[in-house]
Formats: sequence, structure tokens, C-alpha cells
Amino acid sequence: MASSINARIKRALRHWRTTAAVGREAFPTASLSDLGAAITEGELRHRGEVRLIVENSMPFDAVWNDVTNRQRALALFAEYGVWDTEDNCGVLIYVNLAEHKVEIVCDRHIGRLIDSATWGAICQTMTQGFARGEFHDSTLAAIRQVNDLLRQHFPAEGEAVNELPDHPIVL
Repeated sequence: MASSINARIKRALRHWRTTAAVGREAFPTASLSDLGAAITEGELRHRGEVRLIVENSMPFDAVWNDVTNRQRALALFAEYGVWDTEDNCGVLIYVNLAEHKVEIVCDRHIGRLIDSATWGAICQTMTQGFARGEFHDSTLAAIRQVNDLLRQHFPAEGEAVNELPDHPIVL
């Protein structure tokens, strides 16, 4: 029991120390603009909708209640309506800076065609880049990989309709 409480305290402190300033350093305004532009450009070539959410740290209650990064990503997938697209082609790239982790959640239509190992490899592209301090470049590479997958499986048909905003969300 004591080790569980100690682990919770350590995790809570890690999240408490990961402030908005840490997020701005990893993803400055210019970088967020570039990443949003990459999402917009990619969505012109496929029917998918890509969202990038960068969270500096989870809310305290989520940390204390042992919410995993996957659970948090699924909650944000629902909260931001990534699941609610015409072709069920939404993809959320979730970055948790406090945990140094990335999760990708895809809608059911995409999940039937692209396996979890492929998504895991894209997450690894990001986390390996993050370890080197390459937040912009590794995230841009991941967005391009996601766009390429969506273009392969869900190519654009006619005029593209943008169902979700493309600019990254920072929490």
C-alpha cells in the first residue's frame, strides 16, 4: 500500500512540475502553427481527420486516480469529437509531456485497416525524437506518417470537407 501511495506522489509531483512553460518550450507558437499546417495539407489528400493534443500535465484527480495515458487519450478523443466524423476516420495524436508518452487513438473504421503495431511505431518515432529534444521534427514526422497512412487507406474523393479544426490543442 505504501509503495502505491509513493508512486502516486511521485507521479503527481512529475505532473505538477510540468508547467505550461515546459509546454511552450517544447511546442512554441511557431511550431504549433507548422504542425497545424501539416495536418491541413495532409487532410487535402485523404478523408481522415487528424487532431493533435499536447497536454503538459494531466489534472490532479486523473493522476491521483491512476488514469493511464491511454485512458486519458480515449477521454480526449471523445471530448473533442474526434470519433464523430462522417467516415469514422478520426485520429487523435495525444502527447503527455509530464509522462514523456504518446498515444494514438483511431476511429473504428481506421482501426479495422491499420493495426496497433503501425500506430505504436509512429508513437515510437515521436518518443525517440522527444528524448533527443526534437519535439517539432519528430511530431511533424509522425503527422506525415499518419497522413500517408490515411491517404493510402482513405484517399480524398472530390472536394475535401474539413470536419474538425486542424490547429493543435495545448492543455
